Amino acid sequence: MATERPSSVHRAATILDLLGSAGAVERGGLGVVEIARRVGREKSQISRALRVLEETGLAERDPETRTYRLGLRIVTMARHAERQWLLARTPPVLGRLTALTRERAHLSVLDDQGVLTLLSRTPTPVRDDWAGRFAPVHNTSSGRALLFDHPDDVARRLFAGGTAPAALPAGVDLDELVARLRRARNQRFAWVDEEFEPGRIAIAAPVRDLHGRVCAALNVSAPKARVAPQLDAVARLVQAAAGRITREMAGSPAGPQRTP
Repeated sequence: MATERPSSVHRAATILDLLGSAGAVERGGLGVVEIARRVGREKSQISRALRVLEETGLAERDPETRTYRLGLRIVTMARHAERQWLLARTPPVLGRLTALTRERAHLSVLDDQGVLTLLSRTPTPVRDDWAGRFAPVHNTSSGRALLFDHPDDVARRLFAGGTAPAALPAGVDLDELVARLRRARNQRFAWVDEEFEPGRIAIAAPVRDLHGRVCAALNVSAPKARVAPQLDAVARLVQAAAGRITREMAGSPAGPQRTP
């Protein structure tokens, strides 16, 4: 049976995959001749494909070096794909976390307006859905977990940008908020004690993408009287759940586990 020639879509996907390779990124892009050689097609075919990719924003050409690299539209698409993946794959883990802790749990991401809750689960039939709601960055456990990779100066600006002075607890300033973020980084989970809701404690851990960057956070929120005596145990469950999603995002098999 004759071998089927690659379609134009297949060729474009191959080119994008090549432009996104570590070597191409390190060099700042690849030229048409090299791309044609690596793909194994004629230069004219690759040039036509690159023009289409450039017109659609999926690739861009450096005007000085005349090399091609991935376009910014790829970044936007990747963010949307990542969020879709989280919405599709996180519910079982979130449900398991809720069942183990018997408290409400959330999946959140960092957004221009603050911390956006993507998913929310409660252990009871009573509806308490936080999905689609925003919360501050400075006084939420998820907000701090989402800033684990941010330098202190960037975190300080984010804390200040979304915080009215009246919202800060007495005796807490930006220096103290950054100090609390540092402590959270060291212990690998963040927690807030009545900083966001009176009478409640919240514990969060970061979820990382396949590149190891923080892309989301899982958190459990509960009445202080219930969770304070078992803070470390709940923190371990939250970390285990976040770790499971992280491994799945990296394409690693989760394997049999007792925890989420």
